[in-house]
Amino acid sequence: MNYKVQAILSIDTDNLPENFDVILKEEQAVVAQWKQEGILEHLFLRDTKNGAILLFNGLSEDEVKEKMKTLPFYQIKKHIEYYNLIQQF
Repeated sequence: MNYKVQAILSIDTDNLPENFDVILKEEQAVVAQWKQEGILEHLFLRDTKNGAILLFNGLSEDEVKEKMKTLPFYQIKKHIEYYNLIQQF
């Protein structure tokens, strides 16, 4: 089955750590690796600048949840929502 899972990540912008710039660079490296591996189809930044929407390909929701825990931004998350999607042709 070709899984598509959307993760909506919100970060706590009111309590950003002093090393946020370092965390951001680490985050970008992880996302680039996921894109290279083909498991991350798209990443959209939210216009409110408080998070992102990630569209995963080929992973179950449980697998996506485990991957999300490895993101550097996970430590400053406020909330994450997960949605299983069915692509209509």
